[in-house]
Amino acid sequence: MADLWWYKVFNFVIAITSNSSNANCLFNPLIDSEKVLLSKVAAGDENAFAQLFKNYYNQLGGFIMRLTESEALTQEVVQDVFLKIWINRAALAEIDCFKAYLQVVAKNHAFNCLKQIARENSRKKEWVNTVLRLASNDVEETNAVNNNLIDEAVALLPPQQKKVYTLSRVEGLKQEEIARALNISLETVKKHMVLALRFLKNHLRTHTSLFLFFLASFFKA
Repeated sequence: MADLWWYKVFNFVIAITSNSSNANCLFNPLIDSEKVLLSKVAAGDENAFAQLFKNYYNQLGGFIMRLTESEALTQEVVQDVFLKIWINRAALAEIDCFKAYLQVVAKNHAFNCLKQIARENSRKKEWVNTVLRLASNDVEETNAVNNNLIDEAVALLPPQQKKVYTLSRVEGLKQEEIARALNISLETVKKHMVLALRFLKNHLRTHTSLFLFFLASFFKA
């Protein structure tokens, strides 16, 4: 919206300064008086508005920049304010000090923009917090379900496979340590581990999300 308004204001000024049959009238001493200039703008004089735009554009930009401390927001406010001035140009005939009038209009618009930005940032922050909270709850619930299903599957393993799997995945023992603990060969430990993991993989295959989790975290055979 701001880009469109700026485009309109900028091209409006360019058009009326370049296409005027007598561009020099912009610098005619007859409109040097601010009161006369404002009266002409109030009457719909586009050349007078172009002069007013040139006279105050930079001043207004500096004023708004001090309020917003944002170059992007300053450009948006300046563009909007000049568009408002032209739309409500009839009121200019009663203005004695245009600079003061311009600053009031600009300050009010800048504060409204800042308040709107603050509200939008607050809503965004609230939305992010809500999403994170829901995501955290979902992860906790999913992990609880996954752990329960894995425990159920492990309970179905044959006794020796269950011992090997538990010592490896729960106790964290190396295969050589498991072989010594159970008094079996290393090759037997490897065989039991392969069979246990194959059983768990087949048992959990129907649970797609759990199956992917299983492959990433447990399938190390």
